[in-house]
Amino acid sequence: MSEKFDVTVIGSGPGGYSAALRLAHKGAKVALVEKAAIGGVCLNCGCIPSKTLLASAHVFNLAKNASAFGIEIENPKVNWEKVIARKEAVIGGLRKGLTSYINASKIKIFEGRGFAVSANKVIVEGNAPAEIETSKIIIASGSTSTEIPFMKFDGKTIISSTEVLSLSEIPKSMIIVGGGFIGCELGCVFASVGTKVTIVEALANILPLEDEWISKLATREFQKLGMQILTGKKVVGCENLGSSAKLSMEDGTILEAEKILVSVGRRAYCDQETIDNLKLEMNGRHIKINDKMETSAAGVYAIGDVVGTTYLAHGAYYEAQTAADNALGIEARIKDYTLIPRAIYTFPEIAGVGLNETKCKQQGIEYSVGKSFFKANGRALAHNEPIGEIRVLRDKSGKILGVTMLGDTVTEILAAARALIGTNEKIEDIVFAHPTVSEVLKEALLGSTH
Repeated sequence: MSEKFDVTVIGSGPGGYSAALRLAHKGAKVALVEKAAIGGVCLNCGCIPSKTLLASAHVFNLAKNASAFGIEIENPKVNWEKVIARKEAVIGGLRKGLTSYINASKIKIFEGRGFAVSANKVIVEGNAPAEIETSKIIIASGSTSTEIPFMKFDGKTIISSTEVLSLSEIPKSMIIVGGGFIGCELGCVFASVGTKVTIVEALANILPLEDEWISKLATREFQKLGMQILTGKKVVGCENLGSSAKLSMEDGTILEAEKILVSVGRRAYCDQETIDNLKLEMNGRHIKINDKMETSAAGVYAIGDVVGTTYLAHGAYYEAQTAADNALGIEARIKDYTLIPRAIYTFPEIAGVGLNETKCKQQGIEYSVGKSFFKANGRALAHNEPIGEIRVLRDKSGKILGVTMLGDTVTEILAAARALIGTNEKIEDIVFAHPTVSEVLKEALLGSTH
C-alpha cells in the first residue's frame, strides 16, 4: 500500500533535512528517505566529527604551549580513546536532536535506499520496504570519497576521510594524498597529536583553490606542526604491505607510511536507477540543474553535492531553500555562488567570501587590495596567535568584491565579511568591538579604500 506525500526528499544530509524542514514548516506533507544515518555525511562522517577532532587537537596544542601564557602543564598527553568517545557523543547528541526535530515537524522518515521509479513515485528498499506516491521530488543523495584506481580503499591501511575519523589508535605515520581542505584539516589533527604526517599534492600548491599567498603561508604554518608538504608530486603506484604501504612518485621517489589517507576530493552520488528512470540530464556525474534547482525531469529538483556546485554543507542549505520554495510554487533562484563562504578549519583557519585575487585576474577585473595583519592586533597577541592576514578587494567604484582571511577564528568573521560584499558603505561608520580579532577585518577594509 503506497503512501501519498506532497514532496519526497531523497537523502537526509544538510541539503536534504533542511529542504524537508522548510517544506514542512510551510505546510507541506513531506517524506524523507535515508539509507544510512540521519544527518548524512556531514553530521556522521564529515564536518562534525572532523571539527570535533580538530577541537581536541587544538586543546592539546594549547596545553603543549601553555607556558607562553604563564601556565605550567607537565607532559600533557592525548587519551585517544576518550577523544574518539567524545566525537561519537557529539555526533550522537546532534543526530538525536535532529531526528527529534524532524519528527516534531511531522516529517515521515523512511529508512532504506530510495530511488525514483517516476517523477511521482519513489521506492524504498530495506528492512521496511515502502512505496511513496509524491507530487514533487528533491534529490539530495550527496557524494562519496573519490577512489584512485591503483590505490583501492581497504579501510585499514589505505583509507578515506570516513575511516580516518574513527581510527582506534594514533598512527605513527600517515601520508595524505591530496592537499585540499579535507587533507589539510585532517593533517592538522594528526600532526598535532604526534603522527608523522606527509601531504602529497600533485599541483604546485596545497589548497589550490585559494590564492597563492594563502597556500604559502599555510604551508609554513603546517610545517611548524611537523608536517612535510610535498607539492608538484604525482603518485603513480601503491604497494599495500598490510601494516603499511609504499607509494611510488612519478619522479621515482618512494614514500612509506602506516596509513595512507586518500583525500583527492569527493564525487557526486545518485542511484543509477533514479537517473535512468527519470532520464535525467547529467554533467558528468552531476545532475544538471538550472538556477531554480530544477532538473530536466518536471517536478524533480536536485541539491547539494549531487549537483557539484559547492561541495559545502552551507551551499547545500542555500540550495535547499531555493528547491523547497520552487517545489511549493514560490519562485526562487540561486543568485551568486561566489557569495557562499569558504571555511577551512586548519591551524590557522582559512576563510573567504566573494572573489579572491586569482578570480579577479582570471576575469580581468581591476581591483585594489587592503591588507591587515594579526601581529598588530591586541586580542590575537593576547591569545598568542600572531600569525595571520586579511585582504579586502574593491573594484574601481569602491565596491567590495571579496575578502580572504588566514588566522585564528577567521571562520567566525566570515558572516561579517559576507554582509559587506557588494557594499561601499564607509567602514568608518561601523564600530567594531575592541579588543576583537574582527578589528583586523576593519583595518583591511580601511586599507582598501581609495
